Amino acid sequence: MKNKEQEFLAHIESNKGIIHKICKMYMDTADDQQDLFQEIVYQLWKSYGSFQEQSRFSTWMYRVALNTAIVFFKKERRQIQTSDTMPEYLAEEDHRTSEREWQLYHFYRAVQQLERLEKALVFYHLENYSHREIADNLGISEGNARVKLNRAKIKLKELIKLQGYEF
Repeated sequence: MKNKEQEFLAHIESNKGIIHKICKMYMDTADDQQDLFQEIVYQLWKSYGSFQEQSRFSTWMYRVALNTAIVFFKKERRQIQTSDTMPEYLAEEDHRTSEREWQLYHFYRAVQQLERLEKALVFYHLENYSHREIADNLGISEGNARVKLNRAKIKLKELIKLQGYEF
């Protein structure tokens, strides 16, 4: 049992960046992101016994994490609340906030307004998955993945422009 737990923790440690990205895509505030992070790790641990190692751990983790984020989002019945004010964690460091942080802030704010499938498409794209891999993971055709991803990118650009920001 101890080895299994240590193995699981090592997997989580080496892939925690993926979980953080998913949390930022689905939740707006730092507290909600932390709650979702904990829920994802909990669901991964609960399911770890069923992980057959037929795929990479990260591939299996993506699926569990995305499904958990979607269920968590529905369960909380959260409505996307956008505001013109900065989140507390950015406002406190306003004078030190770099351009890169502003880009990420606007990007994640826009991503949160996308539909579930669009979020997943953008997430896989950011992780450099091919159209084939995205299609396989989401259970859609490769052509459909390509078209929907392009539409999601266009929608994302428009949402960012509506925030008064352009890359």
